[in-house]
Amino acid sequence: MLSAKSLFQEILDHDESFRLFCSIAASGESQGGWENGRIATLLPPSCRDLAPKAARHGADEDKHGRIFNALLKRRCLSPVDVPPDTDYTMLLEQHGIGLGHEQLRGEAPLTEQDVVVYLAHSRVTEQRASEQMELLRRHFGSDPDIGRAVRMISDDEDNHLAYCHEELLRLARAGHGPVIQRVLRECALAEIRVYRDVSLAVTAHMGRILAWPRAKVAVLAAGIHAVYAYERLGGWRRMVSLTMPERRDALGGPAVPAPEFA
Repeated sequence: MLSAKSLFQEILDHDESFRLFCSIAASGESQGGWENGRIATLLPPSCRDLAPKAARHGADEDKHGRIFNALLKRRCLSPVDVPPDTDYTMLLEQHGIGLGHEQLRGEAPLTEQDVVVYLAHSRVTEQRASEQMELLRRHFGSDPDIGRAVRMISDDEDNHLAYCHEELLRLARAGHGPVIQRVLRECALAEIRVYRDVSLAVTAHMGRILAWPRAKVAVLAAGIHAVYAYERLGGWRRMVSLTMPERRDALGGPAVPAPEFA
């Protein structure tokens, strides 16, 4: 019987599939760390109060990349090149979602509109990250090999999502509400397409590594398309709602150091 737990277990138990899984995760987190670090540096004077939180966001993401690389090292594995069709972060950028790397490499200060785009993009992608890590936490939070890493990253992603809610609500009160809703909707509709395509690509790569039968790959692909259909029909709306989080000022303190993996 196919289940999320059995599929993840199969990936985690095989060195090459685990290697690809951690490499994809580490690459995406490291990219997010760099992006948030640059955003913290380029924030306009009117939004400088966000700088420590954006920097903390970036530090957390960079930490997650180091954690995934440490998990590889513990199994005496090295990272592999990430297949372009599985690069979620870069595919979102290619769809015009978020702030582009070319802009972030420059020295021109961001505008308040750019800050709205940054936070809206983060609110959508952190929703996905929070849900994915919650799934892993539910099934592997007590695993002796990866449980500690899963729990830490899951907590961080929940903090990032709370931060986005709180800051977007603050900007909405300042008069940016209509723009925030428009950008959130654009981001969410693009993200669900990219997530579908990346999920199909990852499934294909894992299927080749693990020698999955065609029927199994077809069933998994059908499930991915079904999730996309649900999200396209209305599931995307969970990514654009804004509510004041229980975790207030979630990124107001220093980043928690990464654990040591012997």
